Amino acid sequence: MDKTKELETRKISELLWIYAVPAIISQVISSIYNIADRIFIGQGVSALAIAGLGITMPIMNIIHAFGSLVGAGSAARMSIVLGQKDTRWAEKILGNSMLLTFFLGALFLSGGYIFMDRILSLFGATEGTITYAREYLLIVLPGMFLTTVTYNLTGLIRASGYPRKSMYILVSGAILNIILDAIFILVFRWGIAGAAWATTISMAVTAVASVAHFIHPGSFIRFRSHSWTPKLYIFKNIMLIGMSPFLMNVAASAVVAFENAQLIRYGGDLAVATIGVVNTFVSLMIMVIIGICQGMQPIAGYNYGSGHPDRLREVFTLVMKINVFIGFIAMAIGLSIPGLIGRLFTSDVELISMVKPCMRWLTVMMPLICMTITNSQFFMAVDKPWISIVTSLSRQVIFLLPMIYIVPAIFTHFGGDGLTGLWVSNTISDVTGAVLAVSLLLTQLRIFREAK
Repeated sequence: MDKTKELETRKISELLWIYAVPAIISQVISSIYNIADRIFIGQGVSALAIAGLGITMPIMNIIHAFGSLVGAGSAARMSIVLGQKDTRWAEKILGNSMLLTFFLGALFLSGGYIFMDRILSLFGATEGTITYAREYLLIVLPGMFLTTVTYNLTGLIRASGYPRKSMYILVSGAILNIILDAIFILVFRWGIAGAAWATTISMAVTAVASVAHFIHPGSFIRFRSHSWTPKLYIFKNIMLIGMSPFLMNVAASAVVAFENAQLIRYGGDLAVATIGVVNTFVSLMIMVIIGICQGMQPIAGYNYGSGHPDRLREVFTLVMKINVFIGFIAMAIGLSIPGLIGRLFTSDVELISMVKPCMRWLTVMMPLICMTITNSQFFMAVDKPWISIVTSLSRQVIFLLPMIYIVPAIFTHFGGDGLTGLWVSNTISDVTGAVLAVSLLLTQLRIFREAK
């Protein structure tokens, strides 16, 4: 049954509620994969183990980037072609997205195992942390491939009219991950390897459930023989739209490599653990924003494809208001109770004391971060990849990368703390990235008058 027709007829606020709430729950619960690992490792292993896990985060983000390259691009394309009432093309997008996932998965799995130690050293691993990072990554790499399969297919499940089912799959995997974390780390005492096994097993379960949806004969869009015929133009369309989240994740991971080197220079391994704890909280709040944007994506894409600019403008405005409001909530939490958040992850007094100032500097501009993300996600949904790419990369590459060298140097030159300079560089980048995002939005206002 075609469940997407209501996207051009039903009230926008109702549609956003229907699509965004499951997506938010999925994103928040799915982020518990990382949060649960950090909490259980921090409480059940050591602070250095948290730092070791933090070293692997940018590597896993790169793998997630490949998932975003395919998943976000294919979901956006599917929404647009469903708006054009072309179900056969949508099924071709489904099959070709899986072909891309398998190809890219083979590349990163082989590369990850062959160059593991070099990659870990590049991202800031030291003698104290590389053992933990290697032990975790050896086990979790296959799970990361399954993650790309899951995220690709659950995005397509949502785009084809089943937002709740997409949520159920992701939530069940996160809950299973928490249960297995507790068993493997606290009961079996497997340490950081237990966290890796918990993630890998839970992702295997969700990948199987995602594939099952598109095999079931009752699904509106499903795998058919013509779905698996490789089409270069579909590969191109998927990857062009998906390039924005892909480059954003890759850039973020690359910047983390440089930032970790600066963190070790000014604060040692505990500084790496500090940014890991703070980024976990920030990522959780961003997951809420991404969830709302994922709810927006099928609505915006479908109405862009079917030619309803008034509905396009309405959903963008509503989502922007909601996301900026959430940004203020995140800012208030980060500024008022940073110590309490730190104690959720560790009992190490020194680490908690370092978390407090870092948390405040990295959350003070959350409303602007939320606005920038909303802009980027919207333009990706309506087939404006280059606007989305520039918006996504501005904060990480154009502004943050030079700032992490310039600002700490200025601080130390005047007798200040270089570590504080690193925290401040993030805040400056948030502001400058938001200014650029607004400028690009102003150049694209015609899209709200003429849909595709």
